[in-house]
Amino acid sequence: MAIANTRSRYGTVAMTLHWLIALAVLTNICLGLYHADFIPDNAPPDMQKFAFQIIQLHKSIGLTVLVLSIARLLWRLVNPIPPLPDGMSPALRVVAHATHFLLYVLIIAIPLSGWALVSASRLGLPTPYFGIFHWPNLWFLADLPGATKHALHPTLALTHTVLAWSAIVLIPIHVLGALYHQFLRRDDVLKRMIPGTKVAEPA
Repeated sequence: MAIANTRSRYGTVAMTLHWLIALAVLTNICLGLYHADFIPDNAPPDMQKFAFQIIQLHKSIGLTVLVLSIARLLWRLVNPIPPLPDGMSPALRVVAHATHFLLYVLIIAIPLSGWALVSASRLGLPTPYFGIFHWPNLWFLADLPGATKHALHPTLALTHTVLAWSAIVLIPIHVLGALYHQFLRRDDVLKRMIPGTKVAEPA
């Protein structure tokens, strides 16, 4: 299989980045929802310790998504993606392009907003990236006065939450679009992102 994209399918680089980011994003959504819904603020000490570990894992995965997403965006800029199938209506093409554009925005904006939220925390705690090293905070937020951080925190938290829920809404739409191509249109849009599948060469 080719490393770069072709007119008929994605290459190994694009496929690998796509599925790694997808797995990381879904994992982080589950971790975020679990922490928000099942660990109360007044939890006992052992549960609070577990919650802290969940948050650290959530942060590490989010930063990984940021790095992989930037790499994927740069790769796409220098390596054009396969064109949409012939016969798609203009409206469907607009929806497809808009969905992909918004997904690219979200997979970069969500971890960036989380990084900003952590950097502006009054606690000033470092982020142990999978326990390997300390990921630095954004200096222009970390160096703010405590009162300014306190005032900024609700806005950053809301931004991160709204972006995350936008992804929760948009991802199923993206999946349904892929299934629509596979089972209703019966074209190769889904298969060209799955390793080992055979796709027809464009005319």
